[in-house]
Amino acid sequence: MIQVLVVAPALAVRAGLRALLGEDANIEVAAEAVSLLEAGDSQASLPEPIDVLVIHDAAIPLVEGESRASLESVLHSAEPAALLLLIDGETYLTRLLPGLGTRAWGVLPLDSSLEELQAAVKALHHGLLVGTPALLGQVLASPAQDKAPQAVTASEALTEREMQVLGLLAQGLANKQIAARLGISEHTVKFHVSGIYTKLGATSRTEAVRLGVRQGLIVL
Repeated sequence: MIQVLVVAPALAVRAGLRALLGEDANIEVAAEAVSLLEAGDSQASLPEPIDVLVIHDAAIPLVEGESRASLESVLHSAEPAALLLLIDGETYLTRLLPGLGTRAWGVLPLDSSLEELQAAVKALHHGLLVGTPALLGQVLASPAQDKAPQAVTASEALTEREMQVLGLLAQGLANKQIAARLGISEHTVKFHVSGIYTKLGATSRTEAVRLGVRQGLIVL
């Protein structure tokens, strides 16, 4: 069962998304939130981790710096879930998606059909990127995407602890397992994972491991 958290300020939007996604027996809307702040609290109280965050752009602050900080706060409050951003206004938010550290992301118009929404959630759950050609084109055409990640070495980028965490990521361990193995808190693990993503230019665990192998930081 794919666990979904819907974030939208308007009750009608939340109710509509719950109804549409709930039509699929493989998708469960585990929680709803009015804001990104509430979304972080909701995730912390759920018995199971969220697989896909479905966020209406109206829930995101209009100031770009605040937008990124708010999204990163929610995403890093649990395992790096996949994110589906539903656009109903300003599309500049799309260029934030690749750098958020989610294992997958997607962008669709808010008025997408039942079939499109359900297919997007399933694809994101499997680690794929999804979106309409027009919206994906805006993301891929963003100046930030024209810059290839710079090569790094362990000595100049990753700390000793980040190297340890990267090695355990390569073994397929979840944050909770890594925390237990290293004797640190799960929150600290999330902090290190975020740092690894940033330094390697990765947007998912799989990509971080792949880049780590390519650059000789870890050996599988």
